[in-house]
Amino acid sequence: MNSVKHLFGLPSELLLTLMNLYSAAEIYFQALIVIFAILSFQMFSFRKLWAFTGPGFLMSIAYLDPGNIESDLQSGAKAGFKLLWVLLGATIIGLLLQRLAARLGVVTGMHLAEVCNRQYPTVPRIILWLMVELAIIGSDMQEVIGCAIAFNLLSMGRIPLWGGVLITIIDTFVFLFLDKYGLRKLEAFFGFLITIMAVSFGYEYVMVRPDQGELLKGMFLPYCENCDSAQMEQAVGIVGAVIMPHNIYLHSALVKSRQIDRGNKKEVKEANKYYFIESTIALFISFLINVFVVAVFAEAFYDKTNIEVNAKCNASGSPHTDLFPLDNSTLQVDIFKGGVVLGCFFGPAALYIWAIGILAAGQSSTMTGTYSGQFVMEGFLNLRWSRFARVLLTRSIAIFPTLLVAIFQDVQHLTGMNDFLNVLQSMQLPFALIPILTFTSLTSIMDDFANGLVWKIGGGVVILVVCAINMYFVVVYVTSLNSVALYVLVALLCIAYLSFVCYLAWQCLIALGVSCLDVSCLGNRVSNNCHAVFIEEQPAYDT
Repeated sequence: MNSVKHLFGLPSELLLTLMNLYSAAEIYFQALIVIFAILSFQMFSFRKLWAFTGPGFLMSIAYLDPGNIESDLQSGAKAGFKLLWVLLGATIIGLLLQRLAARLGVVTGMHLAEVCNRQYPTVPRIILWLMVELAIIGSDMQEVIGCAIAFNLLSMGRIPLWGGVLITIIDTFVFLFLDKYGLRKLEAFFGFLITIMAVSFGYEYVMVRPDQGELLKGMFLPYCENCDSAQMEQAVGIVGAVIMPHNIYLHSALVKSRQIDRGNKKEVKEANKYYFIESTIALFISFLINVFVVAVFAEAFYDKTNIEVNAKCNASGSPHTDLFPLDNSTLQVDIFKGGVVLGCFFGPAALYIWAIGILAAGQSSTMTGTYSGQFVMEGFLNLRWSRFARVLLTRSIAIFPTLLVAIFQDVQHLTGMNDFLNVLQSMQLPFALIPILTFTSLTSIMDDFANGLVWKIGGGVVILVVCAINMYFVVVYVTSLNSVALYVLVALLCIAYLSFVCYLAWQCLIALGVSCLDVSCLGNRVSNNCHAVFIEEQPAYDT
């Protein structure tokens, strides 16, 4: 230890951290929190709920990433309060899907990627891994864009966009050192970032003072009066932005951080209950933050024209007046323009506080994206990389195209990448939703905790609707490109894409009990009967 301590004159703690590059999964699970050995069984216990608190809040950060924030502000600016009910519905659907993910992790002791590795043949498993990796990289790019824009706004343009992109490389590695201080401290740090977002966007909400009657009407009345195609497309975009594919994989892994006896069904049932309560609280808080953003832009900027905003920014002395052309077209906003417009109408403080909120959203999402990538890679491939190597790979892939756009294009092109990235992630949704419904419906994997008939039918309908909505979003985006060559390319890709989705759906239907589709048990791992043999060889439980 002394030789380590004095090597290069660096502190021993730092050297040991650099020498022992544990994977993110190992770090996160190295100090499991024991609950039931300390706390007795009760109908409800706040102490026990507190012990389970953490994974749900880390999961909820994906509902607050820069892509979601941009979807929120565009929803408010384009449709006012009319689409709040869509946000509410998408969040509830997200909660139900996260419940399935948490139950899989609690009951089996394995996360979704590990279960996929055991149950799917090699080729489908590799394809599934690649699709999920695409979703993670797409999310990572959105986080890089959000952070770069936040740095640019906070520095009043002194830090160029490409400089902000490069800064995100450094701060990601700095934050990775935090997890060596313990699981609860790491979870507390994420809670702190969520608090920053709540305070930042809550401040904007108080400043703007939205009409509470219109807000409640938009939230609980599922109707969009006089909505055109642009507003309906925005509604579809909300669903695509809220429900993130890699988040299903993440949550199923995070719940393993609490040590329970999986041979004791009472403990497993209690754990499922408290995780669901915690997830409900976490997603309720994230929903409120999203509502703050929608309401601010709905109240202040709905139906505003470019010429109105230009005049206001010119009067306030904003250096970004040229962002808004002198015409009567409806105001189009993104993360960058959103901060500028807030500064023009409500003063510089509103702009800076908005940028702080965006920065907190980007930084917190960066960390959860790193964990998602680590769990997915280890689960699908049984490949254990150091967290630094993992971050270096995915962040490099995310930063390279983003950096090129930041250097050679303007901020409109950079923020415009979010639309493409939302489409990319929408296309990956079936690769998380179909497997999670498949495996949580199998009694050979979930035992007494397998989905009942209501959950099978309800889950199937929800997943079908979500996938259909997101495919519509993809079709709308592709048709807007107006390129025959792209149409042909997309058509070819769609054939391969839909073929794989149909394969997963076929396996899912067998798991749901449609036995007539099970052509041969010998060649099928995913039917209940076949699982009875397969799981016997590789136990699903970590008892």
